[in-house]
Amino acid sequence: MIRVLLADDQSLVRAGFRALLDAQPDIEVAGEAADGEEALRLVAERRPDVVLMDIRMPRLDGLAATRRITRDPGLEDVKVVMLTTFELDEYVFEAIRSGASGFLVKDTEPDELLRAVRAVVAGDALLSPGVTRRLIAEFAARSKEPAAADALARLTDREREVMALVGIGLSNEEIARRLVVSPLTAKTHVSRTMVKLGARDRAQLVVLAYESGLVRPGWLG
Repeated sequence: MIRVLLADDQSLVRAGFRALLDAQPDIEVAGEAADGEEALRLVAERRPDVVLMDIRMPRLDGLAATRRITRDPGLEDVKVVMLTTFELDEYVFEAIRSGASGFLVKDTEPDELLRAVRAVVAGDALLSPGVTRRLIAEFAARSKEPAAADALARLTDREREVMALVGIGLSNEEIARRLVVSPLTAKTHVSRTMVKLGARDRAQLVVLAYESGLVRPGWLG
């Protein structure tokens, strides 16, 4: 059972998400929070698998709450997905760097929301459906100058290749087709790369791909 915590200051939004999620046989809502402080308290108490976190909330905003969750070693299994009104909200870029596993626009289709929640738990998600590679390009353009690539030295040539493909937004299935391997093999390469680099999830792997200089803005075509 996937346990989801809803953090949004709009009760109507929470009610809509709850109705959808609770109707699924493999998902349950673990609680609701109307601000960031309440979200942190409930995360510590209930240890949900996923937090759907609004970016703009009173008392403590979603970005600050996300940083505190993702930097807490005791909450390493909790995935945070940011909720935003606009697909290219300027805060989304900071959210990914802060450790969020991805984000959803609030008007996403119900089936896409459910797929995203399940994918994040499986470790396969980066960005919600409907968010194009244009967003990744924007993120890349805003990222800091490439850091030293020493961390990549522990990767094999194939793992570097896979990491670069993850960095430009390809799914495991797309990577498998590009490299002419099975989707399971592609997923295994991605998982091993994350372990070697200490990446919390696929989103952080993309951040590392850009910040190490392995992938650069403009590669998306």
